[in-house]
Amino acid sequence: MKEKESLISIIILNYNAGNLLLECVESIFNSNYNNLEVIVVDNVSNDNSHKICKEKFANIVLIENEKNLGYCGGNNIGIEHANGEFVVILNPDVIVESDWLNQLLIAFRKYGDGLYQPKILATTDHNTIISTGNMIQLFGFGFSRGKGEKDVGQFEKDEEVGYASGTCLFSSADIFRKIGNFDSFLFAYHDDLDLCWRGRLKGIKSFYVHKSIIYHPLEGYSFKWNSFKFFLMERNRLYCLKKNFSRKTIFKMLPSLILVEIAVTLFYLKKGFVSAKIKANLDILKNLNTISRNHNLIQKNRIVNDDEIIKKFVNKIEVPKWVIEKENNNLLNKIFEKLSVFSRLGFK
Repeated sequence: MKEKESLISIIILNYNAGNLLLECVESIFNSNYNNLEVIVVDNVSNDNSHKICKEKFANIVLIENEKNLGYCGGNNIGIEHANGEFVVILNPDVIVESDWLNQLLIAFRKYGDGLYQPKILATTDHNTIISTGNMIQLFGFGFSRGKGEKDVGQFEKDEEVGYASGTCLFSSADIFRKIGNFDSFLFAYHDDLDLCWRGRLKGIKSFYVHKSIIYHPLEGYSFKWNSFKFFLMERNRLYCLKKNFSRKTIFKMLPSLILVEIAVTLFYLKKGFVSAKIKANLDILKNLNTISRNHNLIQKNRIVNDDEIIKKFVNKIEVPKWVIEKENNNLLNKIFEKLSVFSRLGFK
């Protein structure tokens, strides 16, 4: 007798995704996994894409938020309404291969409790990599491994990675409960990094599953590179450092962190977004009480120390040339690498 398929809840957070949302949902229903619950959470879209989607796919669950709760708050609403044993967080501009869910589930059964992501390839060029697992640089920068590279079989094995991409993040509902869902303070960006970092503090690892394949645009449909995006990325990087590292670790790394601050400020200045950097720092100062409260809660419940955590953190950042010019990337990486090596001297 065939074993009954576990119910998997797929949460798609929508904000003016247009036809991309319809294409995403259609590809999900074309999967070869049948026991699905598709939950579309809408963050006050004005293009009616969520309503059109509900008309076309009557069996989806549609949740309409009264205000834009961001990536974190919106997905948390979906998680709270999920009935599945397993949960997938999925971007609305994604197209999935038919066997994507089966492969994620097989990996979960093999490696155990963890946070999982598929191989993510470009929608327009299926030979171009978007992510084969995301990595955390020692100073809190997150990046997609292999982004922009041609897929020539260099990532054809399942691996533990720094963190699973929020573009498509798979785990059990129980794991989300253990970690505590997304941190709504972040709103958007570094949300997946933070979730998986907090998971690692509790002994929950992140994995890349090479046989599960989805497709995603080179850059997402929302939040193009602008001042607000730079602000969120930098503020959230600082927030994650202050919240997830112990105070002892921050003290050990303080000389390097100060020099990183100078380098990042100069980078923002050259990009024309120095005001976003200043705003990010001011927002951290404004929310020190919140940061301290969340930090104390996380540190109280952690079971893995920072000496072990940073072994999975890397020294360099891999950034595609269309994001940062090669010269700037090389210069920043030389600085980050030297400071990272120096900072690691204080750890076992």
